[in-house]
Amino acid sequence: MPTWMTLDEARDALGVRPQTIYAYVSRGRIGVSPDPEDSRRSLYRAEDVKALLRRKETGRTRETLAATTLFGAEPSLPTSISTFSGGRPFYRGVDVVELAATATLEDAARLLWNVEQPPRFPSPPAVKGPAMTPALQAVSALPAGRARAFTELAALTATGHSTRGRVARVLAEEAAALVGRLACAFGASDEDARPLHERLARGWGQSRAVAALLRKTLVLAADHEITSSAFSARITASTGASLPACLLAGLTTFSGPLHGDASGRVRALFDEVERDGADAVVHRHLSSATPIPGFGHHLYPDGDPRAASLLADFKPPAAIARLIERVVALTGLPPSMDVALAALAARHRLPRDAAFALFAIARSVGLLAHSMEQLGVDSVIRPRGRYTGPRAAQPADPRKARRKR
Repeated sequence: MPTWMTLDEARDALGVRPQTIYAYVSRGRIGVSPDPEDSRRSLYRAEDVKALLRRKETGRTRETLAATTLFGAEPSLPTSISTFSGGRPFYRGVDVVELAATATLEDAARLLWNVEQPPRFPSPPAVKGPAMTPALQAVSALPAGRARAFTELAALTATGHSTRGRVARVLAEEAAALVGRLACAFGASDEDARPLHERLARGWGQSRAVAALLRKTLVLAADHEITSSAFSARITASTGASLPACLLAGLTTFSGPLHGDASGRVRALFDEVERDGADAVVHRHLSSATPIPGFGHHLYPDGDPRAASLLADFKPPAAIARLIERVVALTGLPPSMDVALAALAARHRLPRDAAFALFAIARSVGLLAHSMEQLGVDSVIRPRGRYTGPRAAQPADPRKARRKR
């Protein structure tokens, strides 16, 4: 097998569509490099294609499944919260992109939490109020940002009440308070009468036009089915832990650079573009067969509709627009939601960590939805391990010891 393959050769070897090859590239499964004979084309690392082919030929036997998955089958949990169909996301059967055209995060929470009225996300009590423990008073002195958000949730987790034996209405009220507290920790104003996107815009010193973009972003990012963070939140909820604990478990998982903080990798890419120019950055990544962060999504081979919808509403800075143009032209991989978030933050000079903040605030609604849904299952999620370590030493048989004497 040669070192590099054309798209058609890779596609024929694996028996898949071109979009699947692009998805493999975006996930780092297949290395890619520009074709030295035609700059409009890309070449794909043959060894990576061969490895995928071997895995495909191995098959999905019962033994293979047991060795490679959590439960001896593809891990799955029943949920009525969100799903994907035809390359588009849905919240309880409602098209997310269409919903985001007019809805607020409060509207999305009503849908995802399956409650009668859109909740209000209240600001936390005043520093000297009766609900403020010494730990929370200390946290409130921290500057707005990620450290304050996570520290505040940790303080609430330490004193939170179990979710067991509590009615859905009370849990939904607590969930709304957690979302409001999280938003304020990231800099939202405390004007509770306003919808959350306006409070974020005012807290960040932004205009009404930017507030409208924040509204749309929050709705688009509120949930994405059973992600790793949703799974973490559901595991925590299954033990009867408090809602702050469920949210903290979900958000700590969400904060990984391969999940919710992928926008941080994109922001670093944008920093490179600002320093060296889009063409040089794209050439450097493709020449070294390094995946370009934020482009392509395995769930959306034809493009992330959330990103397309958001990017249609504002004009990214020229250098970022050039980057998007070149990556799409050379790889065929469209920008994901992570690129759209980072581009929005760059275009309107939002706080440095605003892309993550927006994503985390929005996704807290989904994580809490999954936590509350899991409570109805009334069963602890407890997968078994498949032991691969040294053979366990067996205790000596006392009867054999007596016979030797």
